[in-house]
Amino acid sequence: MGGFVYIFEDDLHKHYIGSSANVLEREKKHLSRSVHTTKRMKKPHVVLIQEYSTIEEARSVERKLKKLKRKDYITQIINDGFIKIKP
Repeated sequence: MGGFVYIFEDDLHKHYIGSSANVLEREKKHLSRSVHTTKRMKKPHVVLIQEYSTIEEARSVERKLKKLKRKDYITQIINDGFIKIKP
């Protein structure tokens, strides 16, 4: 079963990066405000979803993106529409 990396952005241009095997179900939880990490975001919406062969690969990419902590890099990924980081 594959995995996904997703990026949320809110009205204040804050980002949240996550990964999941079931991205649609995970998105519903985020948007219902039942996930602590995105509960305070102002009108979050998905700006990017990228699929990987396995959930392990997706989680590896998620960790690498979170370690960057660079808003300009995340913005560039969103603008490109593709995550170039390898698992």
